[in-house]
Amino acid sequence: MTTQDERADERADEYAGEGTGGGAATVMAAAAQGSFQVAPGYRVKVRQGPSTTAPVVRQLAEGAWIQIRCQRRGQRVSGPCGTTDIWDNIAPGQYVSDAYVRTGSSGPVAPACAS
Repeated sequence: MTTQDERADERADEYAGEGTGGGAATVMAAAAQGSFQVAPGYRVKVRQGPSTTAPVVRQLAEGAWIQIRCQRRGQRVSGPCGTTDIWDNIAPGQYVSDAYVRTGSSGPVAPACAS
């Protein structure tokens, strides 16, 4: 019988990309928690607004996991996860292009941001 602590450890391994090899099951489990991984091999720039011309606030580490608070439409960007005009708000005044986030969807996965 699996204990609650063992199940928690298994979930932690999945979120870290272990156990399932970072495949669809990991993406789906993370999505249920509102957490998504940035595209492997990329250090994604976090910007003040939904555009590549918005000032850079910081840069995410390779393999980072993010919480998407809400999403808004902005500049169209092409990246390893597709071409999209969806930008993910990860903190107040902090956006990353959804083209660099493994959401498992070509559409929105979070509510629209209030203006």
